[in-house]
Amino acid sequence: DSAELFRGYISRRGRGEPVSRIRGRREFWSLEFEITPATLDPRPDSEVLVAAVLRLLSDRGMNAPSLLDLGTGSGCILIALLSELPDATGVGADIDPDAISMARRNAGTHGVDRRATFVTSNWGSAITGQFNVVLTNPPYIPTDVIQELDSTVREFDPVLALDGGEDGLSCYRAIADALPQLLTAGGLAALEVGTGQSRDVMSILRETGFQAITEWPDLAGIQRCVTGTFA
Repeated sequence: DSAELFRGYISRRGRGEPVSRIRGRREFWSLEFEITPATLDPRPDSEVLVAAVLRLLSDRGMNAPSLLDLGTGSGCILIALLSELPDATGVGADIDPDAISMARRNAGTHGVDRRATFVTSNWGSAITGQFNVVLTNPPYIPTDVIQELDSTVREFDPVLALDGGEDGLSCYRAIADALPQLLTAGGLAALEVGTGQSRDVMSILRETGFQAITEWPDLAGIQRCVTGTFA
């Protein structure tokens, strides 16, 4: 009954489970997304990525871009962009089939499913074609730091979505290697980064041949997103 259900919720909260995990929902970009144990719990910080891409597309006068979201998780970043760009199309890729199923459901909920395709892929390995924009919020926590994270993150977010390798940058290197094949000439890359990582990620993009590389702060003033144009 409802009382028993409520007691279950209280018990889970008492063990430190985030409210969003208990509800199975999280707001992002003023839209509500279903989440599961297979998906990262969307953070307000990631809205910087959406805002940066919208700003750069507006500056270029691009109203109907093709978008690729690597490590799409719940699909929140791609779906937020498609909700703002009614003529855009997008592909969301994730290594976890359960995340892909969830992203597909969220796209249907927000009425963008006809413009969004979701593919199980290890970064860009299963992706064909080229895109105007490639965006990603990859795992960026150094492996040995994960155990030091707050328990609400460490115990409830999937490790696959957190672990960025020994220095936290391994996923950026893998993505940068794939970007030249995934982007059109003059295409845009937008990557969320962890605290203190923006300069390293800017260097990785520079070495890959990107230009006009810019960092974007979140509301706390932390450089949270790096963008660049593929020459």
